[in-house]
Amino acid sequence: MFLESYCNSSAGKVSFTRQQASDFAKKVADDFNPLHDVDAKRFCVPGDLLFSLVLEKSGLSQEMKFTFSGMVSEGIDLNFPDNITSHAAIVDDKNKQYLTIDVNGDNTKDKATIASLTQAYVEFSGHTFPHILVALMAKNEVMINPTRPMVMYESMSIHLDSLDFNDVKLELDNSTLSIDGKRGVADLIFNLISDGKKVGHGKKHMLLSGLRPYEQSVIDGIVEVYNNKKIQFSG
Repeated sequence: MFLESYCNSSAGKVSFTRQQASDFAKKVADDFNPLHDVDAKRFCVPGDLLFSLVLEKSGLSQEMKFTFSGMVSEGIDLNFPDNITSHAAIVDDKNKQYLTIDVNGDNTKDKATIASLTQAYVEFSGHTFPHILVALMAKNEVMINPTRPMVMYESMSIHLDSLDFNDVKLELDNSTLSIDGKRGVADLIFNLISDGKKVGHGKKHMLLSGLRPYEQSVIDGIVEVYNNKKIQFSG
């Protein structure tokens, strides 16, 4: 279980410290979203860490949709299902819901298959900003708030033609941004490739808040701060 360093498991429940969640974001996903900084006021556990734990515990299905309904903070005890037949929810001890999962098709718990898809998916997520989102914002002439850059998952989905692979990678197919006032919805559509062949596809549905007119110099500053955080962390 490569995730054991990034969560605490006790009596069938899973929780996270700020340090564990932040380490996963930076060390595994290469994600330096300020929401995952240890000292962030609005700290939250990365959605990719929850996604990875679901796959590790209940397996990978041909069709999966993850819908986020709440931000997970430190010290919250969550209940993860061992198996999902069609629908499941990740809830705390007060039955507050943070994530729902809908599945269909065949399921596998093959460690190599799950590890390959998890790693590919998480790495793709880590490169969403600045690689994909900056170009998308520039195209639509908007940008996130430089002082409170809020980019969050709303949902993500995967469809696999087959579960018969041990090595897979994600490739961006298309990206769109819909704008409603100061809020935006970004859809990142990707293909899953194994041995040079397309074996599936998926979509990341993300919310952007505090949008304002695009300014290249400001975006350059945001990207510079982001990249400097990466350099300081790795250095």
